[in-house]
Amino acid sequence: MKRISILIAFIGISVAVFTACSNETKTNEEGSEAHHGDRKGPPHGDDRKGPPHGDDRKGPPHGDRKGPPRGGSPEQTRTLEEIGGYKIGEVATDFNLKNVDGEMFSMSSIKNAKGYIVTFTCNECPFAKLYEDRLIALHNTYAPQGYAVIAINSNSPENEMENFEAMQKRAQEKNFPFVYLVDEGSKVYPKYGAVRTPHVFLLDQDYKVQYIGAIDDNAKSPEDVKEKFLENAIAALEKGEKPNPNLTKAIGCPIKPSKG
Repeated sequence: MKRISILIAFIGISVAVFTACSNETKTNEEGSEAHHGDRKGPPHGDDRKGPPHGDDRKGPPHGDRKGPPRGGSPEQTRTLEEIGGYKIGEVATDFNLKNVDGEMFSMSSIKNAKGYIVTFTCNECPFAKLYEDRLIALHNTYAPQGYAVIAINSNSPENEMENFEAMQKRAQEKNFPFVYLVDEGSKVYPKYGAVRTPHVFLLDQDYKVQYIGAIDDNAKSPEDVKEKFLENAIAALEKGEKPNPNLTKAIGCPIKPSKG
């Protein structure tokens, strides 16, 4: 009987210790989630409330997967006032960023420009990939008319799928006819108020912001596009008119900037 009593007591202590450890682990995990996920105002200008850098995905998407990024809606949710950055009619500051060919590039590098299609994009976002061919077509159509595509990647190079070497590889694979610039230190995108990939800013020849938002109204299917927001905005500028609409919601993955 004495041995049985000791055995029962030992089992009871073991169960109590296991339960306490489990509860402590759960508490630590919940505390971590609370620390990373309940902050008011995501870091670095993202437009969602959530974990650091605006996304709770565990790792980047793979391949050319179509659909919204895991963990949230792909649609921009905050207003321009909440995001910050340039407003319609404001003059953007020129930048000097490294192109995938290793050369430095500024908007002033383009001679006789009538406007600039500044597009924040990246290598791995499914939405960015869906729009690559359309960006190529836009550049081939409008660059000769004075409106060149300028693609900028502001994602952190800590993700090896978004670093400079990966950008060079992607540009070569897709044979980009436009510059593909690295926003080192993720310093340019907050000035514009870019939050998604892709996110487009159409500037006129004086760097004045004339349109902000999506390229068109159907990310998944170019054949089913009903409104070509960007092309319509360019057409308006060509007529000496103001684009209408001049603001739409960007659709895509959140920009995930450098931590520094």
